[in-house]
This record gives sequence, C-alpha cells and structure tokens, in this order.
Amino acid sequence: MTTAFVTGISGQDGTILAAALAADGIEVHGLVRSADEEAQQRTVLPAGVVLHLGELTDRARVGELVDSVRPDEIYNLAGISSVAYSWEHPTVTGEVSGLAAVGVFEAAWSLQERTGRAVRVLQASSAEIFGRPDRTPQDEGTTVRPISPYGAAKAYAHQMAGIFRGRGLHVATTILYNHESPLRPTTFVTRKITAAAARIAHEGGGTLSLGSTAVRRDWGWAPDYVDAMTRALRHTTADDFVVATGVTHTVAEFVETAMRHAGVADWEAHVETDEGLVRPADAAEQIGDATKAHEVLGWRPTVTFDELVGRMVDHDLAIVRGVA
Repeated sequence: MTTAFVTGISGQDGTILAAALAADGIEVHGLVRSADEEAQQRTVLPAGVVLHLGELTDRARVGELVDSVRPDEIYNLAGISSVAYSWEHPTVTGEVSGLAAVGVFEAAWSLQERTGRAVRVLQASSAEIFGRPDRTPQDEGTTVRPISPYGAAKAYAHQMAGIFRGRGLHVATTILYNHESPLRPTTFVTRKITAAAARIAHEGGGTLSLGSTAVRRDWGWAPDYVDAMTRALRHTTADDFVVATGVTHTVAEFVETAMRHAGVADWEAHVETDEGLVRPADAAEQIGDATKAHEVLGWRPTVTFDELVGRMVDHDLAIVRGVA
C-alpha cells in the first residue's frame, strides 16, 4: 500500500488532499501542531488518517516522523498562509515557509539514501514568488523576484526544491495561484467577502471593510489545484508547474459576484475602504499560464469563477440560516 505524509493537513488544501488520498486507498499520515488541532481534524478527515503532533520547524521531529512513517509520497503544504501576516512576522515566515520546507526535503532525501526506496515530494509553491512579474501571464520561466516576506520565504523553498532535485530527490513544485473553497477561514479576503455577502443578505444590511479592491487575481477552485498536486508528484519527471486558470478578476468583481449571488443588489453601498488593510507592497496583477500543466500533466481547471464564488456564498448562506 502507498503511504503518504502530509504537512499542513489541517488547512484547506491539506484537508481536501487527505480525503482524496484516502479515497484512492492510500495510507495517510498528517502533521498537526496541537492536540486541539488534532481533535478538530478528526471530525473532518476520513477514518483511518493518522495524525502526528509536531512543529514543522522542529527538524528533528520531522525527521523522526518521516523515518517512522516511511512515506512513498510527501506533500509539504504547511507554512504561513497570509501575505499580510508575513509583513508583521517576517522572521517566523522565513522559518516556517522557507527553512522548514528544506527540513522536509532533507528528511526525505536522508530516508531515500538510507533505505534505497524512492521518496517523492511535492512542494506547494506560490505565485507570490514572482512579485511584480517581468511578464504577463507568468509561466515556469518567469523571473523569481518576490516583494513580500511571504513571497521571499516561498521563493527560497521553491529554489531549494530544484537543488534537492539535483541531488536525486524527486521534488516537484506546483506554483499555485489563488485557489478557494468554503474551507477557507474568514481571515482570507475571499471567504471574508462571501461570509459578509451572506450576512448582509440575511440581515438586510451591514458593511464589509476591505483594503484595495483594484487588485487583480487569478482565482481557481481548491480541489482542482489539489488534483494538480498529485499529478505533479506522480509524474515520471519531477518539475515545476504553474497551476492557474489564466483568467483574472479584481477584488471588486469578487465582491459584486458574491453580493449578486446572495441577492444583494447595490453591493457598493455595503463596502467601505479600510486603509489599514492595504498591504505595504502588493502585486497589482497575477495571472498564470498553466500550458505546461495542461500538456504534461493533462490537468485543467473544472470550475469557473462564478461557480466558485457561488459555491462559497451558498455555504455561508447555509451557515447564517442555521442549516449548515
């Protein structure tokens, strides 16, 4: 039986991935930070998923777990998930999203060297590594030049994946553009928007505070992107793959679509700008060219922007109506 080890299993992507792997008959192990997190995940993960306590930054613990689990597949999804948080905590971001990822690669490489068994690793990279990109749309050859602590940490891990690939470790990376689902916490702007749209529709009024609504992003459906991860890891040759829809929308368009789906007509009357939410530096537009993933992995997105927003709003409407 194939065995997989997933860091970040308690996040959106990790939860979706664990369910998909278990459905394929794979033995799934996951890393969680606390007993509370472990208890929470047991209510949402399939039976049989084994959870292990530990910090991603504890290289000895990660190495110990990799040695004991002896996974065939490792998915490193853990890390700081907020660009805004990274500005407030740049050192922690570098340790968790950068250095700790290399600790995962090192543990996998050491296991492979000692046992002679191939270990495959997937590093969840990010479009933030491109910062203000030198080309639009961005592809795997776009210059890596991040402009945020989050992007810098992810860039380090991304480039170290290539270095370990040169050492003989099968490390594939998926350069993920924004991808959403109802599993996103409301600290993410997309879920903040859909939750607010549901609340405003249900209560008949209210406001939504946002930073810049002019920022453009390439938004996709999270389960589609998780599918790309497994395809990238299992492909014959480890490589880098941009995972994106190739279509962008502004935050304002996201708000308008969410409000309209919830039944709120005059969306602009419910939105106010909070300068405190504007990031010190932000890429104005990110759009990915996933041609390589299409041609090499046979991957394509299956859910449109309007469908994605609608599914999230429906979920939040069910919550405010007490039927979720």
